[in-house]
Amino acid sequence: MTKIMFLADLHGNMPATRALEKSISKIKPDEIWFLGDAVGKGPENDKTVDWVRSHCDHYIAGNWDDDVVKGDQPDNPYRANYAFYRKQLGEERLEWLASLPLEDEVLISGINFRLLHGRHLDINYHPYLTMDELKKGFTDSKGKLHGGFISADCHMPYIREMDLGYAINTGSVGNSLGVTRCHALVIEGDLGSEELTPISMNILSIPYDNKLAAEIAEQYPVPDREAYQKEVLTGVYSR
Repeated sequence: MTKIMFLADLHGNMPATRALEKSISKIKPDEIWFLGDAVGKGPENDKTVDWVRSHCDHYIAGNWDDDVVKGDQPDNPYRANYAFYRKQLGEERLEWLASLPLEDEVLISGINFRLLHGRHLDINYHPYLTMDELKKGFTDSKGKLHGGFISADCHMPYIREMDLGYAINTGSVGNSLGVTRCHALVIEGDLGSEELTPISMNILSIPYDNKLAAEIAEQYPVPDREAYQKEVLTGVYSR
């Protein structure tokens, strides 16, 4: 069986990312898939982008990645906020983020999973949505129906089984809503196999130094810094 880790929403939080890296060294996944939002919210976006590029095997973009890339447009009302992230990242990293697709797919143990971040391609697939609302996530932008989807964006991990298959969320590495830990998804199965075989799906929950993450933000002119600090310390969102 192949062990695959899916992760997303690092959001410039390096203490959380380093905690994840320590767990990766123990878990030893065969592949790591990044499902978007390396940047935004937190203070060390250049470092989290570089970490994704050096540790992950496949990549898609998230809403923050896309927003920061397009953040210099004259009519963008949030242009001033995005200026911090754009300056920190530099042109080469911005070009790399701009090159990422918004969705992908992977076949594991006979289940063809659609991979997406959520916004801006689809809605944000929150865990409290009804089954009818989640069903939209199984069909990709080309109209192909999948046996499951793996998303991010809502910052709350879950695995939900329904008539179409599995609706799954990775949770957030660096900006969790609710439990203030680093979260990721680990799936073990037969990668690339069309045969229906056993598959294991687990949420990884890792404690990290949340106070250090909040303290690091004090060293940078992060837009909405107090909101970010509250989020990493309490898991409660004020916006």
